[in-house]
Amino acid sequence: MYSFELKKADSVAKAAALLAESGGKPLAGGQSLVAAMKMRLSQPGTLVDLSGIAELRGIRREGDNVVIGAMTRHAEVAASKDVKSAIPALAALAEGIGDRQVRNMGTLGGALANNDPAACYPAAVLGLGAVVHTNKRKIAADDFFKGMYETSLAEGELITAVSFPIPKKAAYMKFVQPASRFALVGVFVAQTAGGVRVAVTGAAASVFRATLLGDAVA
Repeated sequence: MYSFELKKADSVAKAAALLAESGGKPLAGGQSLVAAMKMRLSQPGTLVDLSGIAELRGIRREGDNVVIGAMTRHAEVAASKDVKSAIPALAALAEGIGDRQVRNMGTLGGALANNDPAACYPAAVLGLGAVVHTNKRKIAADDFFKGMYETSLAEGELITAVSFPIPKKAAYMKFVQPASRFALVGVFVAQTAGGVRVAVTGAAASVFRATLLGDAVA
């Protein structure tokens, strides 16, 4: 691992300022970034730790949406009564991510910003037609994922929360890579107010919508 400087932020505004000042990278759960740094695949000179920002954590029900803060851990999503009652498929998805350590350290925002082609959360975000909130704007799921490890986030832009519309029905299934529990292929299907949405992860360079399949199911 290369040497780096660690800075801590206690607010979104402070984190954004530190990132702009240093040109560094935000550190959420670190389950992907730290591993990449250990293998010397990533070399940020500065990391801005987001773990002390209280406004980025938590789960709440807002009308017909479940809103989850970016720094909310996978284990918290899996255990949430609000998520289990409103979108049980999302709670089950979170329960199946990685191992216990990953679920207790990894975060929703970190997983989405990293956009690993075999990650589970992108399938839920795209399948449910969620909205990604950042410190600058709101981004529809259909516009967020751009390619392998690529999103529409601008330099220094931070995910603050995700709004998940509550579907009529939803389910997620994946074929698991035994060691990592990443999805060799995973499919999230949701019956939403706008029709059936099907999102697939693990089968291409980035998560994608299977629109023909969604139309056929509808």
